[in-house]
Amino acid sequence: MKIIREPQVLIGMLEEGELAESMKRELAETLTALSDAAGPKGKATGHVSLKLNLKVEAGMVTISADLASKRPKEERRASIYWVTEDGALSTQHPRQTDMFDGPREVSTADAG
Repeated sequence: MKIIREPQVLIGMLEEGELAESMKRELAETLTALSDAAGPKGKATGHVSLKLNLKVEAGMVTISADLASKRPKEERRASIYWVTEDGALSTQHPRQTDMFDGPREVSTADAG
């Protein structure tokens, strides 16, 4: 009979060792994502959680695990537009008139 008292031994045995490998991979991926998000001088936070669900029935325990992590969202660039009176989007301010009504023509100077 083998008695298990140490948590690290139990985690290493759960799911035939697959849980420990998944947790190692999740921890590395989360740390990489946090490091990328923080940059050289910034900071970022996240977590890796292991939850053990225990069900005891007739002197026997069934253990199932939930492994979860929280990583920073990937930053996306923003775009700025103006809203017209009829609810459309405009790349120019709708209440400002254009100083130049379209592109100017370029004239060639005589080199003579």
